[in-house]
Amino acid sequence: MTRTVITTENAPSLPAPLSQGIRKGPVLQVSGQLPFDPDTGEVVGTSVAEQTAQTLRNVNAVLKAGGADLADVVMLRVYLTDPAHLADMNEAYAAAVGEPFPARTTVYMQLPPGLLVEVDALAVLDD
Repeated sequence: MTRTVITTENAPSLPAPLSQGIRKGPVLQVSGQLPFDPDTGEVVGTSVAEQTAQTLRNVNAVLKAGGADLADVVMLRVYLTDPAHLADMNEAYAAAVGEPFPARTTVYMQLPPGLLVEVDALAVLDD
C-alpha cells in the first residue's frame, strides 16, 4: 500500500514539517488543525466555541480532500488550553460533528498565544 499525502487549499498550511493529512489504504490521518482561516491565515474567533467551529471546518476540509467525511471518522483528539473551556468546546463540537459521535480524547496543553483548541482526526474509509 502506498502512502498518499493529502493537501487542500481549503485548510490552512502551517510552516512546519508535516502533511495536512496522510492516507494509506483505507486509513486517513488528519494532522492537528488549528482555527486559522485558510484564505487569510488569521485566527478565527476569540472564544473556544468560535475556534472549535473553525478548527473542525479545517479538519473536514482535509477529510474531503482525502475522500472522506466526518461519518468516516473513528477518532477525534481535541487539545484545549484551559479546562474551563470544556463545556463551550463540547457544545460547538456536538453541533459540528453530530451523532453518532466518534471516539474522542481531550487533552489539556499549551498552544501559541491566542490559540485555544487544536483537533486531529483518524478516519477509516470503506474503499
